[in-house]
Amino acid sequence: MLDAFSEPTFRKVLGSKIEEGPKHIILDLSQIDFIDSSGLGALVQLAKQAQTAEGTLQIVTNARVTQTVKLVRLEKFLSLQKSVEEALENVK
Repeated sequence: MLDAFSEPTFRKVLGSKIEEGPKHIILDLSQIDFIDSSGLGALVQLAKQAQTAEGTLQIVTNARVTQTVKLVRLEKFLSLQKSVEEALENVK
């Protein structure tokens, strides 16, 4: 679950990884069963942070997460992938 309760920790941990880590990050959310607006906001902020660091944030999703992202029309901004393998191909 990525919601208002878990979002601050999620954003802090992943944000620090983007700052210090590799330029290209694959985030596997395929096991997430719920994401709310604060979770979506965190994904947008982290994607922007990755772009600023001249990197990418590839997000592996499932049908539920994809549906939520499409509902708010962020699918073109967020780099959604169907599998980790697909995400790895897009990083190369």
